[in-house]
Amino acid sequence: MIAMIAAIAANNAIGFENKLLYWLPDDLKRFKSLTTGHTIIMGRKTFESLPKGALPNRRNIVLSKNPSAQYAGTEVFHSLEQALQQCSETENVFIIGGESLYKEGLSKADRLYLTTIEDTPEQADAFFPAINEQEWELIHCEPHSRDENHAHPFAFKDYQKRKENC
Repeated sequence: MIAMIAAIAANNAIGFENKLLYWLPDDLKRFKSLTTGHTIIMGRKTFESLPKGALPNRRNIVLSKNPSAQYAGTEVFHSLEQALQQCSETENVFIIGGESLYKEGLSKADRLYLTTIEDTPEQADAFFPAINEQEWELIHCEPHSRDENHAHPFAFKDYQKRKENC
């Protein structure tokens, strides 16, 4: 399975100046729960934004065009295609960002695990690609209200790629 996981604002914004737009503890717990024990693929900038480097208990793959790039606790590949070729068919692979990797990976993904935030940020410079409802079916939706730990209402939404009708 190839999945993409992201937290997106109402306008599909995902980041600003290589930082997440929102601090959502429940989203971070969900991310950890879904990705632990599996493979995560990210771009170089996303990796560099992680406060402690490689995420524990996961196979960390970083994509970089720099042929000599090395990052502690990771495997480095030069393209998404090359990285996916190094993953087995039974491996659960999560694409975790950034923008260009989401755009490239959308056509390869089988599932989307999105946290949609009911807010539009004042500033954003990275966006998740638009979801074509003809291609993706919403299979789970779990709404959450604003609370002391979450400044905005949000929902966990899981999508599955629709099968082609023959």
